[in-house]
Amino acid sequence: MTFKKADWPRRLRSQEWYGGTSRDNIYHRGWLKNQGYPHYLFDGRPVIGIMNTWSELTPCNGHLRDLAEKVKAGIWEAGGFPVEVPVFSASENTFRPSAMMFRNLAALAVEEQMRGQPIDGAVLLVGCDKTTPSLMMGAASTDIPSIVVTGGPMLNGWFRGERVGSGTALWQMSEDIKAGKMTQEDFLEAEQAMSRSSGTCNTMGTASTMASMAEALGMALSGNAAIPAVDARRRVMAQLSGRRIVQMVKDDLKPSDILTKEAFENAIRCNGAIGGSTNAVIHILALAGRVGIDLTLDDWDRLGREVPTIVNLMPSGQYLMEEFFYAGGLPVVLKRLGEAGMLHREALTVSGQGIWEEVGDARNWNEDVILPVERALTQSGGIAVLKGNLAPDGAVLKPSAASPHLMKHRGRAVVFEDIDDYKAKINDDALDIDETCVMVLKNCGPKGYPGMAEVGNMGLPPKVLKKGITDMIRISDARMSGTAYGTVILHTSPEAAAGGPLAVVRNGDMIEVDVAARRLHLDISETELKERLAAWKPQVERPLNGYARMFFDHVEGAHTGADFDFLKGCRGSEVGRDSH
Repeated sequence: MTFKKADWPRRLRSQEWYGGTSRDNIYHRGWLKNQGYPHYLFDGRPVIGIMNTWSELTPCNGHLRDLAEKVKAGIWEAGGFPVEVPVFSASENTFRPSAMMFRNLAALAVEEQMRGQPIDGAVLLVGCDKTTPSLMMGAASTDIPSIVVTGGPMLNGWFRGERVGSGTALWQMSEDIKAGKMTQEDFLEAEQAMSRSSGTCNTMGTASTMASMAEALGMALSGNAAIPAVDARRRVMAQLSGRRIVQMVKDDLKPSDILTKEAFENAIRCNGAIGGSTNAVIHILALAGRVGIDLTLDDWDRLGREVPTIVNLMPSGQYLMEEFFYAGGLPVVLKRLGEAGMLHREALTVSGQGIWEEVGDARNWNEDVILPVERALTQSGGIAVLKGNLAPDGAVLKPSAASPHLMKHRGRAVVFEDIDDYKAKINDDALDIDETCVMVLKNCGPKGYPGMAEVGNMGLPPKVLKKGITDMIRISDARMSGTAYGTVILHTSPEAAAGGPLAVVRNGDMIEVDVAARRLHLDISETELKERLAAWKPQVERPLNGYARMFFDHVEGAHTGADFDFLKGCRGSEVGRDSH
């Protein structure tokens, strides 16, 4: 793609605040000078906002204050004026009812901070699952030059000589406890080994997936995604990104120049190759909506079918992010896609170059971590989109983390009306369930939970686990952690709380799953389905007030990204009228 750079020098938007001798200009400058900034910094140079999602309650991002100093150093070096701005940090670890409920709020908050304040460009300093998509969504809506810097994954966990993947080990060990394979004391000892440094999950969970998506979209410098949080090269990447954003402002290289349909197609194929999180589907759809790109679940299915999963990382594979970085990281994966004709090579990146120029010389240093195609974890690694009378608008499944023997299955439904119903019943040996059944969880979608929590990977009942069974088909309108695994069908749309067919599934109904045929079918007649839907009554109450009510009233379905209905295609960074 050819990009025409803007003329430089020119008057930037920050000069509406700082450039001049009017009362209002003096008002804005004068107050900022109380921090000791000399007058020459207001001479028209790019003002760069470092949108920092640091928070001590967002452990993945707990080191970002330190990283911000390196970003600042790069901005100063390139002749910019850095200003650090704290923004809403939606922590996956702590937020209730679900961090996903606050992704849209965080996107709104950063959008208005970027639009309403005197910045010419932004560094999006992110890490935890929702911080990366929310800040990219906000930047896309303002269309101010922006670059993503992720905090990087934590170091490998080790427990008794074995790799411990943060998140993945948690799900596995909690099942082992129920199966009687592990003691509670061992579990507590393993806890100390799971998170042994700063950073995001060390598996190919949602955080590492979204870091990879940012790089594949062209919104981060090449190589950014995989550098460990505590590696000195992560600090170098932060400083280089600070330098680069200043030139991006001078060139007027904006998100709308980078976030094209071709860029999104690159990201979708990349997600298949890395065995990325199902959460990427919902975030990428939302981001595409912000820039007015026509992207659907059908695109995810079409583009992913032909992509082999070649990154051998948990939860789909064996290794962790530290090894992925040492093997060459995402540039190697993108190069492989390019060599296979699965990459739009000319797609523009924040570097100002096409993506192939960035990755064409990448080398693979470990073919056990980044596999040759003939040794791929699965030859069709993209997200599978299933449709049928149970999911008219679609549901998703991650083939690389599923069990092959369950990819075509017909089983009896065991229904849980909501997450509390599941928790009340799942450990009861009297529950009428075996490994041939299909577990169905309702009312955990965007409106239902609310916020669409990561509860879709329902733990199996102890009576089944004790038989040595480790996987069953599970269907819900919820999400699951990117660190999780299993034959788990998610994001079923329309959701139960909105009156989708999932809402009327009953215990004993037969459900057919055929992943190859992309089919998800409730085995009742069309007439009976219509009668059940006509008799259905909402089970989830509309919140009375506050953000929860706004969310409930305006959130769209998972199949379009669960963004707010009034935000699609909203873009622009016009400066509002100064009230002073």
